[in-house]
Formats: sequence, structure tokens, C-alpha cells
Amino acid sequence: MYANPETSRCGATLWAFLLPVAVLGTATIAAFWWSGQPEPPPAPAGPLTPPARHATVIVPTVETPVVRTGLTDFHGREVTAACSTCHTTRPANPAARVGTDLATFHQGLHGKHGDLSCVACHDPATGYQTLRLADGKSIPFADVMLLCGQCHGPQYRDYQHGAHGGMTGYWDLTRGGRVRNNCVACHDAHAPRFPTVRPAPGPNDRFLTRPSPEEHGHGR
Repeated sequence: MYANPETSRCGATLWAFLLPVAVLGTATIAAFWWSGQPEPPPAPAGPLTPPARHATVIVPTVETPVVRTGLTDFHGREVTAACSTCHTTRPANPAARVGTDLATFHQGLHGKHGDLSCVACHDPATGYQTLRLADGKSIPFADVMLLCGQCHGPQYRDYQHGAHGGMTGYWDLTRGGRVRNNCVACHDAHAPRFPTVRPAPGPNDRFLTRPSPEEHGHGR
């Protein structure tokens, strides 16, 4: 059975007319529907890029203390002993305080730090090789500032903002680095009171001068 050529031509003409109409109608309906939808919220802004820094604030590390024995080895080097060498073999004495005259060890250590006992800051569980916070947590000597900050909150707050504790370097870290002192770099932990002194001139770059192009690395 053969198809009628006239009928085939009519069907092709009809499809050629209906297809664009269908596409245009679909696009019109979609555009009308989309115009009624709320606009999506703008994408959140990315984090602000911090200014370029030449260096970070450096605080010298505090080493775990040792006891000087007054002896030297075969090569003439000083012989030292760890605190735990003796304290792990002797029971801790909670009654020993910084102002107590110690008869056996640490003779001549006269502290003036309130009425604190030795174990208030030194951890007897580790043979006095670490420090102990008020909640009983043991911390290394390198974290001594956490220990000091428990009781000396205002000083620690001022230290964090640069108003307490000596430093060298720049306030503006985009111009250079800064080195801060540790608490025990200036204060004796057993007698921390510091004599009254006139503050030394510090970095004066914060408000007085603007960095030159050379300091920013741009040149002229």
C-alpha cells in the first residue's frame, strides 16, 4: 500500500507550522511563571582578606627548669638534674609554701607570692616537671602564662592588648615583626612583685607616622 503524496505534503506543512508555535508557547509560559518567583538571595560575601604581615608576634619559649648540682662531668660541662630526679622518690609536702625556709632542698628560696603552697602551681603528680592549673590540669612550663593569667587577669588582659609587658618591634605588623616578653622573663615566679620604674619608650609608629612606599615594598 502506497501513501498519497498530497497527504504527506500537507502533514509536513502542518508540522512545520505547529512546531514553532508550540516552542514559542512553552517559552512564554515558562517566562511568565519564572517572573512570579522570588529572586534568590545574594551569595554571602567571602571572608575579608587580612592585611599582609611581615611577621607574627613571637613570645620566647620557657624551658623546663633544671637544678644545678655544682658538679661538672669529665668534659667540664655542668651537671644538672631534673626536678623529678628527687621529687618522684619523695612524697609531696602540701604544707610547704614559698615563704617557708626549706631545710633539705632549695635552701635560700624565700618567696613572696601571697600564701601559696608549692603544689598550688607545681604538679606533684609529674614530679614537679610540669605546672598545674587551678582545676588540676597539668601543663608544660612553656604555657606558664596560662597559669599566671588565672589570678592576674587584668595584667593578662592588658598584655594581650599590648599595654603590659615589654616588647620590641612594631605595633603595625604590616611594617615589621614584634617580639613580646613572657611573664617570667620579667617577673620572678616566687617573688613576682616588680619594682616601680618609669616605662621605657616603646614603638611609636602606631599613630605618628605613615609607612613609606619603600617599607611597603612598592618603591618609587
